[in-house]
Amino acid sequence: MNKPDRYIGINNDIHGGMTTIGKIIRDAWVFGVLPETETCEGWNLAGIDALLQKVNTEWDKYGCLVSQLPEELRQRHQKIHGDAIARARAAGWSGETETDDED
Repeated sequence: MNKPDRYIGINNDIHGGMTTIGKIIRDAWVFGVLPETETCEGWNLAGIDALLQKVNTEWDKYGCLVSQLPEELRQRHQKIHGDAIARARAAGWSGETETDDED
């Protein structure tokens, strides 16, 4: 089976968007790299990779630590990621798939 060459969008992603690409998109929202209305549906992998580079540049400014974010960004991060976790849990996501290989 071939992998799709376009991203399905954070709202259509598995586990309520609790994927690596979903995290990149949410972080892009936090930093204002993308508007929160942008789901990246239809984007190719080069576009996602370019977005990752922009997000990484923003994280580098704060040592890649939420605790180092200015208060406004920290609150924005908490809201965006907290809302996403709540939606994903309501849809049946438990977070266990991210830690299955840590035993």
